[in-house]
Amino acid sequence: MLASDLREKYLKFFEDKGHKRIPSAPLIPEHDPTVLFTTAGMHPLVPFLLGEKHPLGTRLCSSQKCIRTGDIDDVGDATHLTFFEMLGNWSLGDYFKKEAIEWSFEFLTKELGVPKERLAFSVFEGDKENNILKDEEAADIWKNLGVSEKRITYLGRSDNWWGPAGKTGPCGPDTEMFYWAGPEPAKDRFDPNDTRWVEIWNDVFMQYNKASDGCFEPLTKKNVDTGMGLERMAALLQGKDNVYDTELFLPILEKISQLSGKAYQDDAKSFRIIADHLRASIFILADGLAPSNTERGYVLRRLIRRAIRYGRLLGIEKEFTVKIAQRMQKIYEDAYPELIQYQEFIFEELSKEEEKFGRTLNRGLKEFDKSVRSNISGPEAFNLYQSYGFPVEMTIELAKERGKNVDEAAFKEELQRHQALSRTASAGQFKSGLADNSEQTTRYHTATHLLLAALREVLGDEVIQKGSNITAERIRFDFSFNRKITAEEIKKVEDLVNEKIQASLPVVCEEMETGQAKERGAMGVFGHKYGDRVKVYTIKQGENICSQEICAGPHVQNTRELGEFKIIKEEASSAGIRRIKATLT
Repeated sequence: MLASDLREKYLKFFEDKGHKRIPSAPLIPEHDPTVLFTTAGMHPLVPFLLGEKHPLGTRLCSSQKCIRTGDIDDVGDATHLTFFEMLGNWSLGDYFKKEAIEWSFEFLTKELGVPKERLAFSVFEGDKENNILKDEEAADIWKNLGVSEKRITYLGRSDNWWGPAGKTGPCGPDTEMFYWAGPEPAKDRFDPNDTRWVEIWNDVFMQYNKASDGCFEPLTKKNVDTGMGLERMAALLQGKDNVYDTELFLPILEKISQLSGKAYQDDAKSFRIIADHLRASIFILADGLAPSNTERGYVLRRLIRRAIRYGRLLGIEKEFTVKIAQRMQKIYEDAYPELIQYQEFIFEELSKEEEKFGRTLNRGLKEFDKSVRSNISGPEAFNLYQSYGFPVEMTIELAKERGKNVDEAAFKEELQRHQALSRTASAGQFKSGLADNSEQTTRYHTATHLLLAALREVLGDEVIQKGSNITAERIRFDFSFNRKITAEEIKKVEDLVNEKIQASLPVVCEEMETGQAKERGAMGVFGHKYGDRVKVYTIKQGENICSQEICAGPHVQNTRELGEFKIIKEEASSAGIRRIKATLT
């Protein structure tokens, strides 16, 4: 079964069960400052998992684009990917364990035709310390479906429990489904330590709230959150022992072979890293993000440059990243038309990054060879970073290949001393998390709408939002504009926002059809693909509409709750993109 068929079959199955299909959200979260990228299907649904009403109802399903870099060093093996699609279905206070488990089993055995003999399941073993019972309910549901008790095992908190993401919040047990990938028949008894059992699907039951005192309280509104990796499941259904032997990667691997003159079998790891990293980069670029030396842009730059470096190892000297992007477009053009829609930006940024890094790569490698005669000091690692564009992770990787170490602590001190980066984008930032719904953050969400409206009034309709990052301390807002904003223009924007705040204007939320929202002229973010129904937040002064945006919230009810608005910094973010940082007092 092709991955595209699996994606459509999954979504259609759950639509037939009363779910509304929602489009994939962008890889760059709009309302979750705890992560740099969308790492799971639940991230775009955070406000609704916390109780906000979704405009499409209580049953939802999607195929969500995700980025995870925590396992970047494992990319190249059979299953690890930087970019992947997560198939998921959700119940927002609607059905619970029985329906979720029965539908999972039905989809696997009837829709996909997976023999029961190839399936096994794990459930939560309980937690006596916190007075949480063994999840015999989930186990009994599996047994009632005809699953042998030998194929069900109970596992603890590290395996069969989700959350909370922070110190408090929704959490609960889960049940995981495993597929026997071995060539021989599966053993009667399920052994989760046998690597031939591959996890394919996870149903999470959010039935508790962890309170600030550490106690777990039953939730009155219980949610279901599920996830199945598209690439991994497609590989298993196709009888492949790794995700790279599917139609999602084979055309890319063939192109790399053509460009390098080498066979895939000669250096499978390099081929796979190039394919994975450029696939992830292309999807990130399609959301309007450009490579840079901070945060998300730094991760993107690292991915592109790591792919280029492995391309050089294969002997690909000339520009090749755009050629891979073109091949990628053909694979995904039906499911993700934004790869075509934003191809000019994607190609331009890839070309610029490859040219920039290519100019210094060979000289940098020569400099590295001089340094690597011993362990690499912090100043040496910083010189490779500053002068030759080597992400420190690449220096560490190169040193490791030669049996040497890098003084990472000293590198960070050097970095701070030169004030080149205020913050690096290491894997530690990619923690899962629920959005910050504090009162202060809610105020900033509404202020962002007023900021966009003021920018368009002062600078013109060419201003389009390109991204935002909102914390409890400040707004960071990116938008399209081709020059620096003058001090006079900044003052005008500030005054307009504060004028609307002082006018005590109501913030009205309405649910409506997406087409109706667009007819009204409601603004949207990036190249968002919206569902059939959306929430529109409108701020009016008399009969004049000050701001009208499609948004998931959260927001204040009246602008008077915002306080005083102040722009503290205006700068370039990337080519044609400006960035404003602002606060409320």
